[in-house]
Amino acid sequence: MSAGYDERQNFEVTEEALHAFVDGQLDAAERAAVEAFLAEHADKAAEVARWQRQNAAFSTLFAPIAAEPVPARLNPHRIAAREADRWRSWSRIAAAAVLLVFLSGGIGWALRSATWQEEPASERLIDGAVAAHSLYAAESRHAVEVGADDRGHLVTWLSNRLGRAIDAPDLSAQGFTLVGGRLLPPLPETGTGPAAQLMYQNQAANRLTVYVTAASSHPGKRYETYTENGLEAYYWANDKITCTVVGDLPQAQMQVVAKGVYQQLSWKPDPAGRS
Repeated sequence: MSAGYDERQNFEVTEEALHAFVDGQLDAAERAAVEAFLAEHADKAAEVARWQRQNAAFSTLFAPIAAEPVPARLNPHRIAAREADRWRSWSRIAAAAVLLVFLSGGIGWALRSATWQEEPASERLIDGAVAAHSLYAAESRHAVEVGADDRGHLVTWLSNRLGRAIDAPDLSAQGFTLVGGRLLPPLPETGTGPAAQLMYQNQAANRLTVYVTAASSHPGKRYETYTENGLEAYYWANDKITCTVVGDLPQAQMQVVAKGVYQQLSWKPDPAGRS
């Protein structure tokens, strides 16, 4: 039985369970339940992927000092005494703090905005694209919603749902053919709306996905790359769309494919001023 959880037949996937999943604190049955949940909730899968990236970054950053002895200043008894002194000081200004918050009614939204800006939309979109690729690229019968044999309907449907005229790039020169595509739900606080995922496959059965949304109302970086656990992701954005190409090909090959996608999907202003 995993720490912090009672063994029970109906395991509920809560926020606490998702954190425990990321921290490796669930047993096999609980992990399976969470994985099934994530397969049906792309937004939560993207959030979990982001937590996993943060854990990996923290491990890399702090591993060298993890084995060092705890400094005396961090002795728990000294900390408790120091915090007691601070609490007495804070109690004297509590009333003033409450008054300040009351008078500054907009401060909560300002702080929320500042916190959100710490994680730009570009990172959230990359997380979503990588999570969606991980979920669907391994599927055999249900990899896509609409197959390449109905390409015209696929492109029209996705364009209408995104509110942007997009096309499925021709990647035959890079050795890939279109498998099909699907519509994915919006990611919170990216300001993009739903996403289109286009899937491609080469003769070796290697798959890559192209994740496209309308342009973000809160743009982050215009260009960004990401590499982790054998996956390569190439993100770019312009005034009309965002696009993330994800695959597990060698880096040089992924760069060639991503360049082909960019050249075909990048939007340029019309000289006549039409959108």
